[in-house]
Amino acid sequence: MPAEFRAGERVRVRAGDPAGHTRAPRYVRGQVGRIVECQGSWELADEVAAGVAAPRVEPVYTVAFAAGDLWGEGGHEVTVDLWESYIERAERAGEDGA
Repeated sequence: MPAEFRAGERVRVRAGDPAGHTRAPRYVRGQVGRIVECQGSWELADEVAAGVAAPRVEPVYTVAFAAGDLWGEGGHEVTVDLWESYIERAERAGEDGA
């Protein structure tokens, strides 16, 4: 699967609370961040944990979030590695906090 996102793109982490295992930390769900880079493609950890015989392989991205956006304070960035199915484009300025 080719990577859909490129460095510098703004993305929103899907806000759902899926049943079972997920590697998307709760503190970034629904938040807007910036793609730093693609780390390659890896088996989707959610499906591995669920025992799926042939888990999907997806690109994994390092996504940067402003600490102030996550916790209301802090002048630094927090980076999280996220599978492609966890994120979507943050398309409109009114929706992405810009």
